[in-house]
Amino acid sequence: MSIMRIIIVAPVLSILFLFYLVYHNLNAQSISNSTLTNPNGTDTSTGNSKTDQQSRTNSSDKLVVISSLFPIDEFVRKIGGVAVQSSVLVPPGVEPHDFEPTINQIQALNSADVLVYNDFGLENWIQKINVLNKINASKGLNASYTDKRKMIPDPHVWLDPLLAMKQVVNIRDGLMMIDPNHKDTYFENAKSFLTELDRLDKTIRSDLESCKKRDFIPFHNSFSYFANQYGLKQHSISGMGPEAEITPLRLAEIINMAKRLDLHVIYSEELMDPRYASVVAEEIPNGKVLTLSPIEGLTKYEQEAGIGYIDKMRQNIKNLMVGLDCNQILK
Repeated sequence: MSIMRIIIVAPVLSILFLFYLVYHNLNAQSISNSTLTNPNGTDTSTGNSKTDQQSRTNSSDKLVVISSLFPIDEFVRKIGGVAVQSSVLVPPGVEPHDFEPTINQIQALNSADVLVYNDFGLENWIQKINVLNKINASKGLNASYTDKRKMIPDPHVWLDPLLAMKQVVNIRDGLMMIDPNHKDTYFENAKSFLTELDRLDKTIRSDLESCKKRDFIPFHNSFSYFANQYGLKQHSISGMGPEAEITPLRLAEIINMAKRLDLHVIYSEELMDPRYASVVAEEIPNGKVLTLSPIEGLTKYEQEAGIGYIDKMRQNIKNLMVGLDCNQILK
């Protein structure tokens, strides 16, 4: 594909991409305003009043917890176990960067016991919520600014398993303070999950040791924590938000960069249109497109199949090892 073809194709893709984003936004708004999605794909209403929350005395009562997006919800479920009734605000298949809760969803949030959120600019609607208890999963963590000129933080903390462990500790401590009747449950469940995350980190380090390359091209600029942790360098097609405009000049830059760095894999995302990645892949020797997920959410299929955070991370590493020209294969 020549530069002229890129100039012609990019505006067309931009228009298609705009329609794609509008579709996903409408899809998000079509979710019932009074319901939230629980882990097994059914809808869970939250109807506790704040008076009920403050007067909870029965240790068998489940804490009603709403999480802003999938990875945070999974951490809550791993820690809370049978002691919590957990649901996630952003529904399957919806891009969280575009999500804005409706009035009825805000009312449901306000009637929950706890809202757990990621922070770092991903939930700009958080100030609208008057829930009794909020847990900031990223409390005490330092944001990575991939666009220092605009001072836009990277919210994808969970992609670094060691930082995910700190988020788990923050959630654990928050739940123990809010619901001391189940503090032993929260502590032991968190301990078990922290062991899983530590094992994941060690596996990633082992698998990436054999890699000949350290550069990779994801769709949007979401892997700064992961790259910093494992000595890699990302060169994204888009900016921090996947909705950022992608110009013909940027596509040409990425194509030239991929050729210069001898990269043969361009990464797309499961919740985004892969055609931009395909345009780049077509212009590089032996180019192909694989998925590298920012794990912001699940597709409906993944949710129904019971796929979780660690499953997604392992698939990411398997695909990343192809692009980094690694000798080992993740088992």
